[in-house]
Amino acid sequence: MSLAGRAALLLALAAAVYAIVMALGSMRRGRRGWIQSAERSVYGVFGLVTVAIVTLWAALLTDNFELRNVAEYSSSTLGSQFKISALWGSQAGSLLLWAWLFTGFAALAVFINRRRNRELMPVAIAVLMGIAIFFTGLLSFVTSPFETLAAIPAEGRGLNPLLQNHYMVIHPPLLYIGYVGLSIPFAFAIAALVTRRLDTAWLTAVRRWTIMSWLFLGAGTLLGARWAYEELGWGGYWAWDPVENAAFMPWLVATAFLHSVMVQERRGMLKVWNMVLVILTFSLALFGTFLTRSGIVASVHAFGESTLGPFFAAFIGVVLVGSLALLVTRLPLLRSQNSLESYISREAIFLFNNLLLVGLAFAIFWGTVFPIISEAARGSRITVGQGYYNQVAVPIGIALLVLTGVGPLIPWRKASPGELRRRFEVPVAAAIAGGILLWAFTDVWSNWAAAGVCTAGIFVTFCVGGEFWRGTKVRRALGNVTWPGALGSMVARNRRRYGGYIVHLGVVVLFVGLAGSSTFASEADLALRPGQSGTVAGYTVTADGFERGRTEHVATVSSRLLITDGDGDEVATMTPAVNFYFADQQRSTEVAIDSSPTRDIYVVLAGLSEDGVARVSVFVNPLVMWLWVAGIIMLIGGGIAAWPGMPALRREPAEEGAAEAQRARP
Repeated sequence: MSLAGRAALLLALAAAVYAIVMALGSMRRGRRGWIQSAERSVYGVFGLVTVAIVTLWAALLTDNFELRNVAEYSSSTLGSQFKISALWGSQAGSLLLWAWLFTGFAALAVFINRRRNRELMPVAIAVLMGIAIFFTGLLSFVTSPFETLAAIPAEGRGLNPLLQNHYMVIHPPLLYIGYVGLSIPFAFAIAALVTRRLDTAWLTAVRRWTIMSWLFLGAGTLLGARWAYEELGWGGYWAWDPVENAAFMPWLVATAFLHSVMVQERRGMLKVWNMVLVILTFSLALFGTFLTRSGIVASVHAFGESTLGPFFAAFIGVVLVGSLALLVTRLPLLRSQNSLESYISREAIFLFNNLLLVGLAFAIFWGTVFPIISEAARGSRITVGQGYYNQVAVPIGIALLVLTGVGPLIPWRKASPGELRRRFEVPVAAAIAGGILLWAFTDVWSNWAAAGVCTAGIFVTFCVGGEFWRGTKVRRALGNVTWPGALGSMVARNRRRYGGYIVHLGVVVLFVGLAGSSTFASEADLALRPGQSGTVAGYTVTADGFERGRTEHVATVSSRLLITDGDGDEVATMTPAVNFYFADQQRSTEVAIDSSPTRDIYVVLAGLSEDGVARVSVFVNPLVMWLWVAGIIMLIGGGIAAWPGMPALRREPAEEGAAEAQRARP
């Protein structure tokens, strides 16, 4: 198995080199057969890396402890799903997954563009295969997933207990799909710069790739938050951990690109800015991979000490310096066709949105790398706490939330005062009324950030909801169909626009969940003997016994707790537990969570004494469920936006004109 895997990776490396030679050679000699050979080589690279990853998966599933990766990250007692996920539990295995997904995306991009964008494909293939050479080179010569042991152990050490979670089966692959998907827009952007084909053709080629990568990166990040919430036992889901930040930053910059690309398509503006965003997004995706594998940051998500850091740092440097230098040489070809006519216009709102998103990404980047810089400069590492991130992220987040409502209602080029009044009078009135009701009947106004989020959320909901209402009304009048039929037809005819609006509604729900869970959470540490009770946030927690268990692999202790509300009615019976694994001498916490639309009751067992005293931490976290609901809404909206639209004339001019007239009506 070791020989087959190594050989497949070496052949993949050679095939990637051959693909570059054939692709670039086809540009100089104009031979169609050469570019076809390069394209087939891309498919071959994917096939060879597939052989390598299947070989490693087979070794994991058959308990082949001759391989170091199998012996150190798997065991015969692991379930099949965790043996499969053990592949990305190791550094070399996770890089192999990265390379496999990447070469698969490269092959898919080549296949989709086999009859279009022919001028761009030679350079795009060369860029993609250059990235493939980097990763297959690392896997072949620096950190091989097929390293063998001189002495074969009878049993493996097993997977880290923290990773034996169903979210960890899917969270890393989703993140990696997001990361590698961002390489496709980068490759086409470089191809457009090299070939000087700087019209909107390259944007059209990469738009859906960017949306899908954005979707997977967001879903992976949210599932990672869910894993942290369930597995780490600290009562939260986001700690501004360096590796969490590493996934969040490219998502933010990709969000900026998805908005600013509309300005270039509609008004021929922001051409240089869009190129910069594509380069930054891919560079940040590489930076996230670098942080996880370099060993320079302390994180529960990161691998330990590693020799890969210098290789990744050098590669990121080559990508940044090379692509930005190329961009500088093409600046005369990237002049905007139009200029900003008014600061009260849709293109101006998109520009403000971009500046805030990139500014937030930079602030997070600075907080992430500052400990490294401080250690290099002063010899001591100064850690940036959550307070820094919250102080920066909260006001920027509220401003971004407001802009998600303002953007759809502001017209292109220029808006008159009368138009602004007509378009925003209902959302502003609703926000004011909603804010007054929240002040009168809730405690939201005890915290300015939560009040700002909720009030802005009402404003955005009415802005976006009004767009759906007006569009559906126009469509029903034109087509003489039912209201649901008109809504469905309207969305189907302009998926990108209304899918984006659904994403905006998901953002509202996300922000409300964040505000509620981070601002109004309650917690208490209790020490309870069987029959004793304690209270937290109006709930009574009563110890109702405990259990101890033991197998040859793990010892388990658990406490049974009865939760009742202020009226004495039973809410839930919860059983938090602690596991101790003998093989690797590790302890894992099994939290107990009772979820409802208004709150989560979250219980952690800190310890259980010999006489049955359970030390538990109890958290009451409001509105956490809406974080996960928001993720589903955003996925639905993004999926609608990315889905191929209706061919050619999918939107009648009469419908467009009627919709604009409806918005402008006094």
